[in-house]
Amino acid sequence: MLSQALTHRSHGTQNNERLEFLGDSILNFLIGEALFQQFPLEREGQMSRLRAQLVREKTLAVIAREFSLGDYLILGEGELKSGGRDRDSILADSLEALIGAIYLDAGLEVCRARVLDWYADRLSASALDTSAKDSKTRLQEYLQSLQQPLPEYRVVEEAGEAHSRLFTVECSISLVKQPARAQASSRREAEKAAAAQLLRALKI
Repeated sequence: MLSQALTHRSHGTQNNERLEFLGDSILNFLIGEALFQQFPLEREGQMSRLRAQLVREKTLAVIAREFSLGDYLILGEGELKSGGRDRDSILADSLEALIGAIYLDAGLEVCRARVLDWYADRLSASALDTSAKDSKTRLQEYLQSLQQPLPEYRVVEEAGEAHSRLFTVECSISLVKQPARAQASSRREAEKAAAAQLLRALKI
């Protein structure tokens, strides 16, 4: 089972794709469970954003490199020559496959202990540090974590004298049908206010 978890599809039909599918589901559950327990007062949207960051390809590849998983991968000749041992996508998929194999071999409790050990520092560092970030940054990071297009900001009106300008800005994202509109004395503050409206709409 370990051998299969480490075998990339480029090596043949007996590869780690099915184990990867299983491991992906287990990883999402275990990290979601850990965040649920660690942050009892947080809203669903915030925890979803954190989970997306923790289980994304880049994070998984970093974890895989921490114990040199790439050295043990079984790859086809083409992937070997093109540097597949250090490719983020292959490392991330193989780590998920390894999680699936651990689950099948030893059960959920052992699998949970292993995953939480890998993630111990990352979970403590999460600490919902987004509270210090402004609404534009939070909205952008949330959309990036879901691989969605970035927000689009548009000034729809400028009014007032030079010393007391009033900017009206619309912010549009793919996940919310209606653009958010806000006013402020600067374009940036209006953009932040519009982004905050969308964060509330997304329940983040």
